[in-house]
Amino acid sequence: MQLPSVTPASSTIPASSVQVAPEEALRLAEAFRIFSQASEQLTGAYSELQGQVEQLTEELAAANGALRQQYQEKAALTERLSLLLDALPAGVVVLDDAGSVVQINPAARDFLGGAKVGAGWAAIYATALVPGDTPGEFLGGERCLAVDVTPLDSAGGRIVLLHDITEAQHLKTRAERNQRLAAMGEMAAQLAHQLRTPLAAALLYAGNLESAELPSASTVAIAKKTVARLKHIEHLIQDMLLFARGEALGRERFTVSDLLAELAQNFEPLAQTSGAQFVVTDESPGALLTGKRKSLVSALTSLLENALQAVDGQEGGRIELSARHEESMVFLAVRDNGRGMDNATAARLFEPFYTTRSDGTGLGLAIARGVARAHGGSIDVVSSPGAGAEFILSLPWQKN
Repeated sequence: MQLPSVTPASSTIPASSVQVAPEEALRLAEAFRIFSQASEQLTGAYSELQGQVEQLTEELAAANGALRQQYQEKAALTERLSLLLDALPAGVVVLDDAGSVVQINPAARDFLGGAKVGAGWAAIYATALVPGDTPGEFLGGERCLAVDVTPLDSAGGRIVLLHDITEAQHLKTRAERNQRLAAMGEMAAQLAHQLRTPLAAALLYAGNLESAELPSASTVAIAKKTVARLKHIEHLIQDMLLFARGEALGRERFTVSDLLAELAQNFEPLAQTSGAQFVVTDESPGALLTGKRKSLVSALTSLLENALQAVDGQEGGRIELSARHEESMVFLAVRDNGRGMDNATAARLFEPFYTTRSDGTGLGLAIARGVARAHGGSIDVVSSPGAGAEFILSLPWQKN
């Protein structure tokens, strides 16, 4: 069956009704052109943005790969450092800004009696570490430890290093003993020579006392001379024993001011008897020393007696004893305005048995230097002929 033909509806619209004004056509054409141009620009921008996204994606993937590699390298480094820390024979303790342990290696746990992470360092320090005979050294159980504390600039905490110096201390003690034994051969020969003269004099005086015809006044004078010679021999023997035995350091804590006061009390009468002016200056308020006070008094007394000998018989003789401190050291100085000495004499002053006095033992300054070294310090001398001498005893000090 044949369908009827259909005439389009548009064919029935008059031609005059679809005509567009020229101005409107121009505006439509311009709008279409602008739309096309914007569309092209958007298409280009999208393509450019898509290219940038692809580039950024590649860069991000590369950065992620680099970061992953760095992370793996840091993880491997951390593992190696942890293994190294555990294998170190030295103790390592890391503290936070509050003083609590955040990391500790096996050696440190062993040194500190099983200290653990989270414990307070102040409590560990008070219970597990005992100050040793030498400043800066501590006893941890049966070990001798050197403790070094370093601040961590970035984190604000501290890192504590513990070094086991037990064997080194044993070696040092044996070396010092061997040195003293080696010096004793020379000491025995020189001491025999030094003892011979006063002993011969004492025997001569004692022989005179056997005479029954000796007047009583002469008897007293000769007896005094005999006793003086015997005391000189005793002094020689005491100095020899002190030098041979070495200096054992004590653990007393005392102020420098108290040390100066004791020295002034002991030495002032001797200075007055000799007519020398004695001046004490203390510029070390609050400075504390740790050691054997009696030994330090003896060492400084030897320096003062040497100064007194240097100004003996000199008009206007002056001896100064002073103390000052800088940073971690105390400087105790004995200065005189006596005859002084040349460089050759000053270089040999601390040698055992070297003396410039006919009645000297030559051991006083050697013993004084031994005392200074046992306390972690030293003795130096500055002098020139005619300009007096200054002996400076340097010692480590502790703050209150």
